[in-house]
Amino acid sequence: MTWSAKQYTLFEQQRTRPVRDLVAAIPTADVRTAVDLGCGPGNSTEVLAKRFPEAQVIGMDSSDDMLADARKRLPALNFELADIGAWSPAQSFDVILANASLQWLPDHATLYPHLINQLNPSGTLAVQTPDNLDEPAHRLAREVAADGPWSAKIGAVKHNERHTASYYYELLSKHCSAVDVWRTTYQHPLADHAAVVEWFKASALRPFLEPLSSDEKTAFLQAYKARITQAYPALSDGTVLLPFPRLFIIATR
Repeated sequence: MTWSAKQYTLFEQQRTRPVRDLVAAIPTADVRTAVDLGCGPGNSTEVLAKRFPEAQVIGMDSSDDMLADARKRLPALNFELADIGAWSPAQSFDVILANASLQWLPDHATLYPHLINQLNPSGTLAVQTPDNLDEPAHRLAREVAADGPWSAKIGAVKHNERHTASYYYELLSKHCSAVDVWRTTYQHPLADHAAVVEWFKASALRPFLEPLSSDEKTAFLQAYKARITQAYPALSDGTVLLPFPRLFIIATR
């Protein structure tokens, strides 16, 4: 799948707030090396670098388009093209940040302990993942995909399994000295229902739209918007509050 930095940054302020909350919770004091896995356009890397200004901070992503934006934003930092699933660094880190990236990868039972093993003693793995597969925005995307003339072309879009807070706590407690897990539902104010559609075009809708022609994409998005309008009532001024649950993990080696 291809990523669009331009589309992703349409809602940069709202998307960056969770990573600010995540990075603020990192307990490690003496941070000399830090890496941002799935850095996207560099908004999360910027938060990380501001929190630890003396650290060597690296950003990694699998999208050239995202990395191009990240390098423009933070020309003094090093950004590398890399696949998180195959990541095996030559050095260890004091902080590993993964903001809204690990949900795209399978086998968390193997992945998370592997990431812990790349930390220095007392280092921190800081993770934020969307926890919204049961929210109307996701459910309606699946319904539109199944109901329309494009159903055979899209097929069954499969998401990697999302686990509970207790699952991650038990998994990471075996490898860490401390684990903190919490869930927050953000209420993102968006201008209208069209903005809700634009939000998800950058992420959740990508697997549904990618196999479609231009005309099919337009029709899909029109059908999706009609259902979104019913599921998310607008406020008196037209604003739509988008509830967005997110799971946070701070794991200290």
